[in-house]
Amino acid sequence: MTDSLTTLNTKLINCHRCPRLVAWREEVAQTKRKAYQDQVYWGKPVPGMGSPDARIMIVGLAPGAHGSNRTGQMFTGDASGNFLFPALHRAGFANQPHATRVDDGLVLQDTFLTAVCRCVPPKNRPRVAEIEQCLTWLKAEISLMPNLQGFVALGRVAFEGIRRMYRMQGVPLPKMDFGHNQLNPLGLGLPWLLSSYHPSQQNTLTGRLTESMFDAVWTRARELLEER
Repeated sequence: MTDSLTTLNTKLINCHRCPRLVAWREEVAQTKRKAYQDQVYWGKPVPGMGSPDARIMIVGLAPGAHGSNRTGQMFTGDASGNFLFPALHRAGFANQPHATRVDDGLVLQDTFLTAVCRCVPPKNRPRVAEIEQCLTWLKAEISLMPNLQGFVALGRVAFEGIRRMYRMQGVPLPKMDFGHNQLNPLGLGLPWLLSSYHPSQQNTLTGRLTESMFDAVWTRARELLEER
């Protein structure tokens, strides 16, 4: 991390802008899940992870109640991460196929992993106003990524959140629709936007998102990088 990203993360983890989310993240961290009763939960906003020199930014929805809200590291320690990290490893975007805790040796390669909402929301549903508050952190991370070429949005909320962030800055965007492995140009001089179904169990256990479907997204992301 650069000093600028370190400074940004220090500010982020001390954020108390959304009272509903602050109360919920802390309640979850106190009550805990039975399987993790002996662990100290993070219980704060979760910063992005990876190098600011990365060319791809992966954007999710929000921390999992007993995943990142427990570990303090994006997508780590829950079912969504257990589907995501093996795919990133297979595509050469991560040095190992698992991430269970902050110090388990995971290193992302040419990717930066973040989310549109940094605090765990009740029922995994952040309000629009809460997302808009949080998008300032996403905007700040993007400003620190000089080599950014594209986004991979994991789920519709992330897809719409990226678009909302640019619209909040007055950037005119072309018409586009969310779809799995669908590529959309955001506009001249802006990164491309590749969307995927979210790797939640709601999708992976029902067959809506299969391993091969997810691998196709990361293969396409790799191809897009090689085109430049």
